[in-house]
Amino acid sequence: MIAILLNRTFRHLFAAQVLSLLGSGLTTVALGLLAYDLAGADAGVVLGTALAIKMIAYVGISPIAGAVAAQFPRRSFLVTLDLCRAAMVLLLPLVTATWQIYVLVFLFQAFSAGFTPTFQATIPDVLKDEADYTRALSLSRLAYDLESFLSPALAFLLLAFMSFHLLFVGTTIGFLLSAILVLTVTLPSMRSGLAEIGFVARARRGMGIYLRTPRLRGLLALSLTTSTAGAMVIVNTVVYVKAYLSGTDQGVAMLMAAYGVGSMIVALVLPQVLDHIRDRSVMITGALVCVLMLAVTSAMPEFSMALAAWMAFGMGTALILTPSGRLLARSAHPDDRPALFASHFSLSHACWLLTYPLAGLLGAAFGLDVAFVVMAVLAAVGLVFAWVLWPASAGP
Repeated sequence: MIAILLNRTFRHLFAAQVLSLLGSGLTTVALGLLAYDLAGADAGVVLGTALAIKMIAYVGISPIAGAVAAQFPRRSFLVTLDLCRAAMVLLLPLVTATWQIYVLVFLFQAFSAGFTPTFQATIPDVLKDEADYTRALSLSRLAYDLESFLSPALAFLLLAFMSFHLLFVGTTIGFLLSAILVLTVTLPSMRSGLAEIGFVARARRGMGIYLRTPRLRGLLALSLTTSTAGAMVIVNTVVYVKAYLSGTDQGVAMLMAAYGVGSMIVALVLPQVLDHIRDRSVMITGALVCVLMLAVTSAMPEFSMALAAWMAFGMGTALILTPSGRLLARSAHPDDRPALFASHFSLSHACWLLTYPLAGLLGAAFGLDVAFVVMAVLAAVGLVFAWVLWPASAGP
């Protein structure tokens, strides 16, 4: 896996991704502290609203950004979005009211909704060999999982020496360094003919390809399963540990760590697995794991059993998420990939926009036992639709 870092272009892009992830992670920590500074006990409401705004920006802006990307050279487009994100973060310490947080969060996430799918669509053009691209996807998955550990730890160390307002400055530096790294490489360009297509046609192009392709319709159904399991983990882990298992803050951290470890294990071994097993089989297996874990978790009274379940959740979601880039790369010509990746980014986050509040509302209104059962049924619906919409005869 590490051998692909010998490719200079990918190495610089991967370093830019890591810096971008760390920047986003530090922003999340600093934003929570800023929300408490402004809203006190209502900070949870502020953060919940910001999370909803993030998802709305992802769902609504991504297809538009995918169409806009065709108008500009990729490198210039990515660098501009990095600079815009840096500017938005730098303004956050200056806010004096919660509505200002909402405006800046929306703008920041709108720029991210343009940057992330365009960046993801660039990698298969840089690493044209599918085996290399598969390893790049696994490395990217590892980067996401490690960020969930490293960003809070780095924030903890920095806060020992500075005000949380200065975390935003550090985040800004991260995005600036990301932009510099992107500037140091030459990225494949798209044919100029695509830019001549009307804007509305470009915006619809990626969505049309997505919804006409059996493997991608299956991927959308699997995104529902992934978001259902992920939402239960992210939203209800603290409630599960403290109210259901009578655990502690350390217990919450341990379960979240187990989730990350499960995902990292899959990221390390999956390139070798995909050399021998079809993507569809791997991803269906991951969905089945998610459904089974949701169905049995409420019957696990022991913390050790919960640790195993959360690790299984991480493994199941990673089995779905990691190969998804391969499906997208196979399903379109290079010129159409930015629009296709943007469509997936939008549709997959629409699933999260549904499951995030649903996980919280079910747990609060009916208890975690009911919430796990209902979410297991919803995840099973995604699995069944994936099985039907993406038949084995449609290809890997």
